[in-house]
Amino acid sequence: MTYREPGPGITVYSCEPDEAVLFRELAARFGVLPTITPAAVTEATIDLVAGNRCISVGHKARISNQTLLALSRAGVGYISTRSIGYNHLDVDYADSLGIAVQNVAYSPDSVADYTVMLMLMAIRNAKAMLKRVDLHDYRSIGPRGRELRDLRVGVIGTGRIGTAVLDRLRGFGCPVVAYDICAMTSADYVPLDELLRISDIVTLHTPLTAQTHHLLDRQRIGQLKDGAFVINTGRGALLDTEALIESLESGRLGGAALDVLEGEEGIFYADHRDQPLESHLLLRLQKLPNAIVSPHTAYYTDHALSDTVENSIINCLKFESRKREWI
Repeated sequence: MTYREPGPGITVYSCEPDEAVLFRELAARFGVLPTITPAAVTEATIDLVAGNRCISVGHKARISNQTLLALSRAGVGYISTRSIGYNHLDVDYADSLGIAVQNVAYSPDSVADYTVMLMLMAIRNAKAMLKRVDLHDYRSIGPRGRELRDLRVGVIGTGRIGTAVLDRLRGFGCPVVAYDICAMTSADYVPLDELLRISDIVTLHTPLTAQTHHLLDRQRIGQLKDGAFVINTGRGALLDTEALIESLESGRLGGAALDVLEGEEGIFYADHRDQPLESHLLLRLQKLPNAIVSPHTAYYTDHALSDTVENSIINCLKFESRKREWI
């Protein structure tokens, strides 16, 4: 009988049922021992670490510094977050505790496809039309839609997702400009102020950091063309939502389509049908016929899920491999 030494372990927090199926399947393939729980990582759930140095976390709930400290004391040295962004935990504080934090790469196509869909819905007044159809009103009324080929799109942030959006827009034949602190692709790069001034559609794909918080603030939203559209599938706090709503309510902007929202925590990913919403920003947006809101779901595809789970496990194995090299 051959004895096989157990592989490294990983504790997977905030694991949804379809994620759990994949984690069990892929962990067995990679020789990793998973501890899987639907519970979020908190001080109350630290015991689930059970000696594992690697954990995987979701992006839907903030991880407090107190929880990071408890993880460090439990021997955790690596956090793989199943997201592109890090804004749900203090990476610098984790680093000071000796905990490495890394995101996971997944196909940018999920968010890029969704972004283009939102553009098309916004410029074709899809929200108002679908509401009329639900009421059995089948007239073609209201402002006529626009065609994408007639509009200039400004892409802010040209990482993997922004570049995938640029690739898709080429098929529509529309003029495109881009802004990024680093030119990463062959796009026509322009200064941010110029992009805002000349674009009919502005779409946000930059990470949320202290420097990019309210990147589109009241002043920059004021620089947008009359009738312009704003698309955000990045992070809610990239734009000043209050200022955006005022520009939509006044009729100066043509519309907005937001998959992310300031203050979405505790609202998105939950059923609020039988309880009042406490977000005045969300309530104001949902009253507007030209504002589309979806609950941070652009990433939500089967392909992206498979990538996320597999890369979470691979990240853990790479960390364990490096730890063995250091010993």
